[in-house]
Amino acid sequence: MEELRTDSEIMQFIVIKIGPEQFGIDIKYVDNIVRMQNITRVPKVQDYLKGVINLRGEVLPVVSLRLKMELEADEYTRATRIIILKVDGYEKTGIIVDEVMEVLTIDSSQIDKMTYDANSDIKVNYVNGICKVGDNLISLLDLNVVLTDRENA
Repeated sequence: MEELRTDSEIMQFIVIKIGPEQFGIDIKYVDNIVRMQNITRVPKVQDYLKGVINLRGEVLPVVSLRLKMELEADEYTRATRIIILKVDGYEKTGIIVDEVMEVLTIDSSQIDKMTYDANSDIKVNYVNGICKVGDNLISLLDLNVVLTDRENA
């Protein structure tokens, strides 16, 4: 007898903190995680684009996830990290996060997809799903939205 196949798959996420909230980033898009370093400011760009870093000879833009999401400004601590993302259709980009917590392995059936009303006042939806792990809710980031320039949205 054949086993019934389900559409669920095992997925891994890097769990990060931005303020008190926890977010998940699909691990397949994470190229590297580096400690906070000197960021060279670039003039006349959006506030959330903090500048560029030189990572092993490669110049990469760095985005403040806090400012992009219209939260309070970053406060750099020993736990602050830059996650280098490599997403198809976008150049490699670093995002500043308050802390990298853990790698989480979950079944895709545990993810509740987010739906938004097209008439909503919400301009940009950075989250495409939520999963519950123990007592914690982890919002899963939609990196296509995070990396898109939505200044004029």
